[in-house]
Amino acid sequence: MTVTVKNTSPLVIPTAARRKAGFKSGQELEVKASGGVIMIVPKLSADELQDASELRDPKIRAAIRKGHEEFLAGKTCPIEEFFAARTLRARKRARRA
Repeated sequence: MTVTVKNTSPLVIPTAARRKAGFKSGQELEVKASGGVIMIVPKLSADELQDASELRDPKIRAAIRKGHEEFLAGKTCPIEEFFAARTLRARKRARRA
């Protein structure tokens, strides 16, 4: 797909390109330019921005990696068992107090 840049009008993104990118009507987009390249990406919500920044944190990445390794090694249990064991431990602590 080719578009022509003109000084008198805004740059128009063809409908087929918007559809292929998954952009919806009214969606907010960010335009980033660097070194002759223009990137158009969806604007992230505050929650999505926080998630993205947390994923760059080395400590969080290490915790995710460790959890994935434990999952692959079979050291996981169904969530029902996890909560049952947690409730049991809480009841034992309450009896001691």
